[in-house]
Amino acid sequence: MAKAFLSLGSNLGDRLRLLRDAIQLIENQDSIKVLKLSSIYETEPIGNVLQSDFYNMVVEIETKLSPRELLRVAKKIEEALRRTRGVHWGPRTMDIDILLYDQKIISEEDLIIPHPEMCRRAFVLVPLVEIEPELKLPEGDLVSHFASRVTNQRIKKIGTLF
Repeated sequence: MAKAFLSLGSNLGDRLRLLRDAIQLIENQDSIKVLKLSSIYETEPIGNVLQSDFYNMVVEIETKLSPRELLRVAKKIEEALRRTRGVHWGPRTMDIDILLYDQKIISEEDLIIPHPEMCRRAFVLVPLVEIEPELKLPEGDLVSHFASRVTNQRIKKIGTLF
């Protein structure tokens, strides 16, 4: 079994319900076991698209799936929750990103692990450090080191999902 971390975010519709539904769909996968859930954080959107704030969280899982298979499952869950693709960094009902997969480094056209933006995003780093304070990147750096440097993004803890 591999350990992986997923980032979930929503800024359209009932954000809490969508996060709950995403967790349920993840848990319904025979080859995935949810280990930990972070708190939910309200965060400002990244980029220059006018849109509502996001609810974000991080999920720690164990899985038998390969990174490519896990990506396929994440995309299917996004589709089930009516994710549409259009504007880059635009509003969405659900966004699921693979942040880390064991200590693997993968660089393919449509799959990059560790996630290339994670070390610059408070909405990823803060919940990730919450559930795994001593987590290291494959290169050996502590995730908490990066979290302490991202201070220019508004992030507010709003509670837990369940």
